[in-house]
Amino acid sequence: MSDLVIVESPAKAKTIKKYLGGDYEVIASMGHVRDLPKSKMGIDFENNFQPQYIDMKGKEDVIKELKKYAKKSGKIYLATDPDREGEAISWHIAQMLNLDLDDNNRVEFNEITKSGVQKGMENPHKIDLDLVNAQQARRILDRVVGYKLSPFLWKKVKRGLSAGRVQSVAVRLIVDREAEIKKFVPQEYWSIDAKFTAPSSRKVFQAKLSHIDGEKAEISSKEQSDAVLARLDNAQYVVTEVKKRVTRKQPSPPFITSTLQQEASRRLGFQAKRTMKAAQELYEGIEIEGVGAVGLITYMRTDSLRISDEARNAASECIESLFGKEYLPSSPRVFKSKKNAQDAHEAIRPSTPELTPEKIKSSLSNDQFKLYKLIWERFIASQMANALLDTVSVTIDASGCTFKASGYSVKFDGFTRLYEEKKESDEENNKMLPEISKDDILKLKELVGNQHFTQPPARFSEASLIKTMEENGIGRPSTYAPTITTILARLYVEREAKQLKPTALGEVITDLMKEHFKHIVDVKFTAKMENDLDGVERGERNWVETLDSFYGDFEKILEKAEKNMEGKRVKVPDEETDVVCDQCGRNMVIKIGRFGKFLACPGFPECKNTKKIVQETKGNCPVCGNKIVLKKSKKGRSFYGCEGYPECNFMTWNAPVEDKCPKCGNTLFKKGGKSGKLICEKPDCGYERDV
Repeated sequence: MSDLVIVESPAKAKTIKKYLGGDYEVIASMGHVRDLPKSKMGIDFENNFQPQYIDMKGKEDVIKELKKYAKKSGKIYLATDPDREGEAISWHIAQMLNLDLDDNNRVEFNEITKSGVQKGMENPHKIDLDLVNAQQARRILDRVVGYKLSPFLWKKVKRGLSAGRVQSVAVRLIVDREAEIKKFVPQEYWSIDAKFTAPSSRKVFQAKLSHIDGEKAEISSKEQSDAVLARLDNAQYVVTEVKKRVTRKQPSPPFITSTLQQEASRRLGFQAKRTMKAAQELYEGIEIEGVGAVGLITYMRTDSLRISDEARNAASECIESLFGKEYLPSSPRVFKSKKNAQDAHEAIRPSTPELTPEKIKSSLSNDQFKLYKLIWERFIASQMANALLDTVSVTIDASGCTFKASGYSVKFDGFTRLYEEKKESDEENNKMLPEISKDDILKLKELVGNQHFTQPPARFSEASLIKTMEENGIGRPSTYAPTITTILARLYVEREAKQLKPTALGEVITDLMKEHFKHIVDVKFTAKMENDLDGVERGERNWVETLDSFYGDFEKILEKAEKNMEGKRVKVPDEETDVVCDQCGRNMVIKIGRFGKFLACPGFPECKNTKKIVQETKGNCPVCGNKIVLKKSKKGRSFYGCEGYPECNFMTWNAPVEDKCPKCGNTLFKKGGKSGKLICEKPDCGYERDV
């Protein structure tokens, strides 16, 4: 009789089966098998918030198979993901199969490799009820907020709306940022920029005015700028100080969930959901040519920077082999996790560092390869030697005005030979200055005053929103991507380019929540709830008492809001467009329905005309010459098609550009990213060129 190992996914089951061999059956639960019912609250408030779990609809065949295998198996091991949610799934399966909760039947795999699986199987333990209770408390909290607040929003705004404990705070952050941008008043300021050559070189370098008569230079008008320029007319520019030093630059730590999502957004243009999908696939295991099925990265939901000695040693061997001994640090590099990190897992790293991205590229999808390369390079670089920079800063005086110039050159590239985190930088500061000595008299090549205006705070991107949520303790590694997906799907937020902008609906709901449920959308309150849940996980707090402390106040606040809003409704303002209703001549407005935005006549119910929103592009159809319009697939992915559909069924994933094909005169389309190609999609043309 073989033993049984239960995991969540078929891919994970396939990889683990390879390592365990014929003495084990490995099957997948396909995620959760039990949950609260969708049709009702499913919580007994009179009985310590007892949840009323049921078998999930659509999982009947899976549950039947689990029970069938359990009956004919020896020992049963529960090997779901090593986090709160995974623990809860194991607990539900154990109850469903009538397993002994005091039995050591829970195993965890931080990485799906031979050693990782063996280590997990050698160290079975009881299901951690503290983790289960933390997950139960989170699930019940979210259910209470969602099922109690959503009907309130239906009555006071419109049907079909939903509220969520974490999602409402995320929307508030975006709404508050938009309010800051609207209130922002630009302030004028000027900079004085000079270009010089040194006596020993013809190389031109740039310097900026920093001080006037020993005070920080603050120039707010053209008149002030012109006065400074006049003061400097025919001035002599003398070097008063030259500072040279060697600066050590340390590598970034290996990824945690939030930094992986941020860097994948900046470097690869991946949305958080796309990043986590590829990461899950890399963790669960992929069939690698010449190797077999193997998990390529460690568990990807983590906030810990810890790595094992075994992984550090493997990285050192890889670095020495690829780059040489001089690229190893003088002592092993250790990164400290943030104060409130759960530290349950290692940082995200390659399971087998010697499997370089190029070695396994042919076995990976495009997304898998890009993300694996990012994770591999970041981890290996984190264990490499510091980069050494020769830096120089120069102070220049002229008529009581002080200019500053700086630059650097690379003395030893260290970890930057492989990887460097993307950051904004001044290109001028990335260049080494010519040889300059104290008391040198510089030759002025150019002196100009440049007008600037202060800029409003930028809208959130996915990356910056995740960073802000993490810094403020809102949500946890497993919740960032689902939260963003939810607020976009609910149309409380929309993407404008790569930025997140609140919709009118999102603003109305946030204002309503701030007025009547301010603690629900309060950043500090939400962070405290997350800390309380962490306390439950550590066994320091009782989960029922944690729920009770929240629910008592929540009920009173809800009753007060119902009373204050009795007989009132909040209208979501319509966004007027320049599209004219072809039935009555009014300007149509944008409405939000079940399937997203559409155009409607404001004369409803007298005029019931509606239209799809069509976003025209710069191009024309290469088949029939009609306009190309931006469309959305059923999965929400953007594509481009002919406005003459269905008579003309041309479609493409490539974006049209203004450039015309020099061969046939038709619209060109951009294929690929920044280093992609411009191609002509007219049948039989075949023209293409690099961007």
